[in-house]
Parts: sequence; structure tokens; C-alpha cells
Amino acid sequence: MKIGIIGAGNIAGTMATTLAQLKGTECYAIASRDIARARAFADKYGFEKAYGSYSDMLSDPYVELVYIATPHSHHYDHIRMCLNHGKHVLCEKAFCANAAQAEEVLYMAEERGLLLAEAMWTRYMPMRGLINKVLKSGIIGNPTSLSANLGYPLITKSRLVRPELAGGALLDLGVYVLNFASMVFGDGIDSIAANCVKLDSGVDAQENIMLTYRDGKMASLYATMLAQTDRRGLINGTNGYIEIENINNYEMVRVFNLERKIVAEYAAPTQITGYEYEVQSVMRAIREGKIECPEMPHAEILRMMQLMDSIRGAWGIEYPFERENPMRTASSEDGVHRIKKVKKQKSVVRKISEKSVSDTEYENTVKPKASNAKDARDMLPESPHKGITDRLPQEADFEATVVPDKLKDAPVVKKPENDDEQIIEAELRKHEQVLERERARAEIEEKRLAEEKLRLEAEEAERKRREEEHRKQSAKRVKSPTEQLFNLGAELRVYEDRPAGSVTDRIRGLSIENDSEITSGSVIEKLQKLNVEDDSADPAFQRRRGEPSAR
Repeated sequence: MKIGIIGAGNIAGTMATTLAQLKGTECYAIASRDIARARAFADKYGFEKAYGSYSDMLSDPYVELVYIATPHSHHYDHIRMCLNHGKHVLCEKAFCANAAQAEEVLYMAEERGLLLAEAMWTRYMPMRGLINKVLKSGIIGNPTSLSANLGYPLITKSRLVRPELAGGALLDLGVYVLNFASMVFGDGIDSIAANCVKLDSGVDAQENIMLTYRDGKMASLYATMLAQTDRRGLINGTNGYIEIENINNYEMVRVFNLERKIVAEYAAPTQITGYEYEVQSVMRAIREGKIECPEMPHAEILRMMQLMDSIRGAWGIEYPFERENPMRTASSEDGVHRIKKVKKQKSVVRKISEKSVSDTEYENTVKPKASNAKDARDMLPESPHKGITDRLPQEADFEATVVPDKLKDAPVVKKPENDDEQIIEAELRKHEQVLERERARAEIEEKRLAEEKLRLEAEEAERKRREEEHRKQSAKRVKSPTEQLFNLGAELRVYEDRPAGSVTDRIRGLSIENDSEITSGSVIEKLQKLNVEDDSADPAFQRRRGEPSAR
């Protein structure tokens, strides 16, 4: 079957890896809004055709099945495009942004007789059927409650924090825990209690959801995009409990008795990526002329969308495109019955059970079939981890599988990383790149500050050198008359304490101002008549005889 993919992101790459190893499928066409990206994707995964337009790929008559791998805010428009071009569709979860969109496209598919399925991969996995068989065996008695969690640190992923892209934890992660509860306890919900923590953008970042069922069972569910969780599921019963490792891609199922001892253990079968089961189911349905997959029928798709609508409505979360077009925000009250009615009238050949698989495979009121867990072990289904090929061309036959009696030694089969883990690794790589850039920026800034410090120190040293040079030059230059007078006064103060009889004292002793006989030139004449000898006590006034006086 020639398969085309809309969207060339990480999840599309996982599907391409699956298709390349799966029998009966052909990686035929990839479409992206960026033709260069489409060609790069085609070269990497071996696709024959690459398109830079979704409509161009859908116009290709050789495309038989389209896998939609775009954000769920765009699923409604892309499903309509595919159906209007006469293509069968496998659309990623969440199926649409709300139940009204889901109801419209499901009705379109049924009117046109085209298959439309949701890629809720955990619904299609063999381990899902095994869990129901373990419950039906009665080994844990009557199940009364369950809990499940799923969380990844995805806060930096733009698609999840933007309300215009229908962001938030509910449609991306909460949909898994809700489906887990539905697969185990069915859809007979009596009441819902849910709380969430919102981001500044208005979308839900993490939430606790409590479901109470009409038969008294309870489900406690937790989803978050703020932190990593253990992804564990627990089903509690009157005779023991079941532990599911990784509800997002089942890895191991362990059964415990009342003494909390393992009485059975099941490893998941070897798989390609885990996407192969949904593709095989879709291909079988198309070959059989059906328009839905029994693992996730249309009625169940619509129920899950209505459930998430009611939870989101209680939180007051509304996406921008819902406010702009209020006619597409709520499905009809009898939407599920309308879908069933169309199936009866227009799809008689394709008709399947109107009950959901969770109702047909497992009755909500299971009674223990043995007096204790030890005796009940004989009623357990056989482990599916034997006799399953990597390509899994057919469904796993649990009844025909032959395994040793001691199941607790069954090896754990490690599987390739799923798409969510690839997302986490990609985000971690981005964080590491950001940190590396920050470290490089810090080193550059530190180097710049060191250079700035050296520059300032050099400028300060140069300033001091120039000041010293200026001071020396100032000392050497010819002084002005004012400066000379100030300096003369300073020098005279130095000789104030000279011994009596010095030249200075003689000059001070002159009473020139009080001499009434002063005439012009008398001061000079008196000074000339002074008998000034060489005064060894006052070197500043020593001079050679006959030397002309300084003026």
C-alpha cells in the first residue's frame, strides 16, 4: 500500500522508520509546506515523491493512505482535505481540537465510505489485549481502582505552550492517561473532578483528574509537561494488583498477590517502533472494506474528545480559533448515536460492534475465579514475548503462544525509543546547546571584562605618568613675577630664625620708613654704605666683591 505523510517532523520520521521495515507498505510520498524540508525527508527515509504542498500530494492518484503528523490544532483541516480528495486517513492524536470538529470529519468519512482512524498507538498494541485478559482471568479479584501518570519536561516546546496551536498537557499527554482508564474500566463515567495548573499563556501545564464510575470504580490520573514521571499504571483489585511499566509504550506487566509478591510477569514483544500495530490494523480494515478500526472505533474517538472538552470547559480553557468560530466548539448531544446511526444506514457491509473494545474484551464487574492468587495463576494468559517476529506481519495470537510455566523469568525486551522519548532527547540536546552558548557567552564576557580592567589600569598608569611629567615640566619652566614673590616670601621665612648679626638682621634693622631725612636714592645709598662681609652663616647672601648688584 502506497502511503503518504503530511508533515515532516519527528513523529513523521518515526512513522517513516516503521513503514520502511513493515511488510505490505511503501514509503511513497511526503508533503511539507517547505519543499526543501520535504526533499530532505524523502532522501533520508527513501520516499519516492516529495511535495511542497499538501494539496499537491493529495492530488497524486497513487497515494492510498495518508498519515497526518501535524499539530492537532490543524488535524481538522487536514482530515477534511484528505477526505475531499478520496484518501483513507490515519490521524495522530489528539484526533482534533474538540469534539465538534471530530464529529464533523467522522461523519464526512462515513458518508464517503473512507477509513478514518486515530493513531492512539497504545490502543493497538498486543499488550493492551493482554492486560484485559489478565484482568478477565480474575487473578487480582475484583478491580476497584486504578492510577496512571505521564509526564515529560516539554515546557520549552513551542507547540505545547501556544493556545493558537491547541497547546497544553491535556491534549498531548492527558489523552494517554484518559485512554488508559477507558481501556481498563470502560466509559461508564458517573462524575469527573479535575484541577490544573496553567501557564501564563493560558494553557494547562499539569493536571489531576479523578473519574468515578457508575459501578463504584475510581481512576486517579495525572499528566504534566513540567517534569519527568515514571509513566506507571496500577490496577488495584481485591486479590492483588497489576503494575504496568510505561503506559505510553507498554514495556512490562507484573502481577502481584496480596503479599505483594510477583506471581506473573509479561515482557512486551519485540517491535519496530510500536507504530506498526496501528498501521497493520488500518490496512486490515481497508482490505475488509471497513471505515474504522475495532481497536479505536469512531464512537470511542468521539467519546474521548467529548470527555476532554468537558474537562477543558471546567478549567475555562478556550482556544483562540474556538472563540472566533463558536459553531465548532461543541458536538451535538447525540453525536455518538448519530455516528452509530450512519454506520448502520450507510455502512452495512462495514458494520462492526457498536460497543467499544474496552466493553467487549473486558466486563466491568469481574469476580475472582479462584479462591486465592496461587490457584488463579493457571488461568493467566500466556506471555506474548515468544514467537513474535520483528516485522509482526500478523496479529499476535495469545492463545496459540506456548511458553514455560514459570513466567517470572521472562526476559525484558528493550525496545527502540518511542517518539515522546525522541522529543525529550531533542529538547535535552537543545537545552545543552543553549547552555553551551551561555557558557561561551560567559567566557567571552569574562574575557572582555578582564581586557577592560587591563585597559583601565593602563589608562590610570598613563594618567599618573602624565601628571608627574607635567609636574616636572612645571618646576622647570620660568616662573611668573607673582610666583617669584610667593617663593621669595617662603625663602625669607626660612631665615627668620638666623643668628644675630647676619645680613638679614642688618637689613631688618634698617628703619627706613621712620627716617625723616630720606631723600631720593637714600635707601640705595644706605645699602651701598653697609659694610657687608662674606657671611658664612648665610650662604644665600654670599657674593664676590666687585660683582654688580642684581636689580
